Amino acid sequence: MRQAGPANKRGRLFRRGRGRGTSAPMQSPPEPPAARRRPMARRLMLGDFRSYATLDLPLEGALIVLCGENGAGKTNLLEALSLFAPGRGLRRAEFSACARIGGPGGFAISVEIEDGEASRQLGVGFEPGDGERPAERRIRVDRAPAPSARAFADYLRVVWLTPAMDGLFAGPASERRRFLDRLVLAIDPQHGARVAAFERALRGRNRLLEEGARNAQWLDALEREAAELAVAVAAARRECVERLKATIARDRDDASPFPWAALALEGEFETLAADQPALAVEDRYRALLGEARGRDTAAGRTLIGPHVSDLAVSHGPKGAPAAQSSTGEQKALLVGLALAHARLVADMSGIAPLALLDEATAHFDPRRRAALFAALERVGCQVFVTGADPAAFAELGSRAHVYEVTPGHARPWPA
Repeated sequence: MRQAGPANKRGRLFRRGRGRGTSAPMQSPPEPPAARRRPMARRLMLGDFRSYATLDLPLEGALIVLCGENGAGKTNLLEALSLFAPGRGLRRAEFSACARIGGPGGFAISVEIEDGEASRQLGVGFEPGDGERPAERRIRVDRAPAPSARAFADYLRVVWLTPAMDGLFAGPASERRRFLDRLVLAIDPQHGARVAAFERALRGRNRLLEEGARNAQWLDALEREAAELAVAVAAARRECVERLKATIARDRDDASPFPWAALALEGEFETLAADQPALAVEDRYRALLGEARGRDTAAGRTLIGPHVSDLAVSHGPKGAPAAQSSTGEQKALLVGLALAHARLVADMSGIAPLALLDEATAHFDPRRRAALFAALERVGCQVFVTGADPAAFAELGSRAHVYEVTPGHARPWPA
């Protein structure tokens, strides 16, 4: 009897029982918790991070607007906050690349979180290596060391949207997979480790195939590992998509300027896994890997699996692929999807996330911009939004706290 695979650790879509063929159906999305935690960032401190030699910025309010010219450092502030989520933040940069040019080579970020009557200080930093010690990523919770950024998930969740995502729907499937994995990671901090382990298993298999598969036992073992991880990765993605669809349906407003998104997972593996118990899917995928060794050797890569799946997004009201929508409609779909994801994170974790929206008003006409501001106030979490033109946020008035960002500095907007 094989042991339960990683798909079970958080009650994912496929659930193994004591025998083959057992599975549990998808549970309905939970009702929002009666007393949801709503952490707020109240102070952000930076040392030698990106363009900031030092910064100590008190923060107020639930809606925070960062205004400044292009290149002033607005996105750097959002990136600093994004590093309190698992992974490498909204730019996906190596930690060494985040250190200030001309600085000592490392950096430190600290944020004070207020959560009801409780408060926490979370810290993340990087120390460059030298001839005697390796480079080190440092994680702190209330100044005490923690093993990884996953420790932050007990106190804080973070979601984001960046201009780099504007071409998501018309771009390659790999970008949509990465986008989807980021959505999953916000509700399941272990997902990134599973995806990385699956990709390592496939790389090892590809190397053995290239070498002529002299070690058949080792190849069998890698394919068994890849099959277990593939089921876990696909299950987590599918659960996230199904729950997100339910959240969108629950909160859908057909009169809103933000069209609702229709979502679907597509790929050979998804077809294989549809309505099948986990063990059956695992066995079938492992058999397919064995049968495809010759084909994959010729291709130089593994041709079937969740690593080639796609997230299909459609303009719900029009019933047309999102890629065929106008630039403004695609942006509106993306923003609506990001806000639905923030609500899902809050529903599933009980923690309303920080929402980081970089240049979110770009491509929007005045009507959609006004609708965006109203949606941000309703989403129920602390929101950071950036923009170059302060006039674009004038209608918010006292409903938002505005900060002026200049190279290396940030301060409340001058009266």
